Amino acid sequence: MATALHLPRLNYIDGRIALRCPFQDKDLAKSIAGARWNPDAKCWTYPVRPEVLADLRRLFPHMIVEADAEQALQHVIEREREARRIKDIEDDSELENLQLPVKVKPFLHQKKAFKIGITLPNFAALMEMGTGKTLTSIAIAGHRFLYDGVRRLLVVAPLSVVPVWPKEFTEFAAYPTRVVALSGTSSQKAEQLRRFPKIGDELQVAVVNYESAWRIEENLKIWLRAAGAGGSMIIADESQRIKTPSATQSKAMHRLGAIASYKIILTGTPVTQSPLDFFSQYKFLDPSIFGTNYTAFKARYAIMGGFENRQIIGYQMMHELVAKAHSIAYRVTKAEAIDLPEETTRVIPITLGSRSLAVYNEIKRDKIAELSGGTVTAANVLTALLRLSQVAGGYVTDENGRVHQVGSEKLDVFDDLMTDLIDAGKKVVVFARFIPEIRAICDLLEKRGIQHRYITGEVSQADRGAAVQTFQMDPDVKVFVAQIQTAGLGITLTAADTAIFYSMDFSLANHEQAKARVHRIGQKFPVTYIYLLAAGTVDEQIYQALQDKKNIADTVVDRWREFIK
Repeated sequence: MATALHLPRLNYIDGRIALRCPFQDKDLAKSIAGARWNPDAKCWTYPVRPEVLADLRRLFPHMIVEADAEQALQHVIEREREARRIKDIEDDSELENLQLPVKVKPFLHQKKAFKIGITLPNFAALMEMGTGKTLTSIAIAGHRFLYDGVRRLLVVAPLSVVPVWPKEFTEFAAYPTRVVALSGTSSQKAEQLRRFPKIGDELQVAVVNYESAWRIEENLKIWLRAAGAGGSMIIADESQRIKTPSATQSKAMHRLGAIASYKIILTGTPVTQSPLDFFSQYKFLDPSIFGTNYTAFKARYAIMGGFENRQIIGYQMMHELVAKAHSIAYRVTKAEAIDLPEETTRVIPITLGSRSLAVYNEIKRDKIAELSGGTVTAANVLTALLRLSQVAGGYVTDENGRVHQVGSEKLDVFDDLMTDLIDAGKKVVVFARFIPEIRAICDLLEKRGIQHRYITGEVSQADRGAAVQTFQMDPDVKVFVAQIQTAGLGITLTAADTAIFYSMDFSLANHEQAKARVHRIGQKFPVTYIYLLAAGTVDEQIYQALQDKKNIADTVVDRWREFIK
């Protein structure tokens, strides 16, 4: 009869639970998900997960669980139990006194996400675009800074979102920060990391796009490791960008994630192709959930068939997969976030390249000289603004009326943004002022295989109606591109709850009517308006005037220098 001395025993070693068992039981021990042999301690180790404990007890019913392993497992169980309890809160009474380190009053769903995010060291904010996941993550980062000693935060985001983060920190963070959006070449980005000061009394934030993160991975590791005793934190924004385990940028994020003390993934669409999309994102976020072996993960949740049994023909154990994923996640859709405002505005600043900027500044100097030396009328100021607005979108018209492309900065950001919107299954309306912009947008969508419809002044009334009808009714037609002056009246585009203003004209009435194409009777969800603004150009002045409900033509004579400069 076996004595207690010879029974399998479970304890806690270096962040994992460790099983010591007789040699003849090795096949049982290694069959459990996440099993890893520790040659130094001569034992099998596993993620600290309650489901792992359940499997171990099933295979080793006489196993002795030591106090340290029991304590580690209980800590995980209690944290996740508390997260489930918070999800079930239905009114604000329990959370009304919850203080978030942000400058605005959060909504109930944001308070719940924040509370869960500070309860769990690694948190998946599965929040749809427009529900305020950026604000929530800034609040969580602030809590980690104020109470857990975190002094460095790395935000990895799509290219289109990188310039948004510094603006959001400035607008929302109610704690001291130093935020740098890394730009330029890889060597320039590395130099910007080196220029961060020594750790002090502020949260140091570096923001970089996914395509660059793997190129400067070693520099980012050095930067994160120098965070001090409080450790570092990483936010992976639109984390579906790392859903492919074998992709270079995914592998880099997995390695970076191993360094950070705290991690958050932000995405409204964790699954864009198959349920297996969870694996790579969670390998970064918390490898204890699904392990680190994609082959084993796929064998557990995918049904293989087809030629040589290499094709995925179905899925299995989906209840378990979803339960595991949601054990450290909080899901919010626009439909569920009943406290959301009816409209949300998001600004994406765009940095013009050297050629675009040179052309813009040349035209600006010419127009300032022209207006300074002559009679200023609304007509000639608006003409100047039109020329500058056109260049901000990437085009210029010469003295012979020929249009030339001078840059693609706005189009590149638009392309990146559309990747996430289409992955999210969104239908999108795009408003633009100039025909060359609309042609470029449609060419890009065609190249990407994204079905779309468009209307401009050149499109007949009959064709306009057909285009609108198709967009409204056909689920495969994802984008509607509209010239602002043409689409302002008489059409309904409520199949979309997201509208992008690629460029704007000067009419407040046109702007309000364009917005009303999406936000009107028949719209089932809160609407998100996204503005692509070339930084330091008339785009910003026009946007601000329209937000202030001012008709630009009525103010430009007295304020022309302000608009142009």
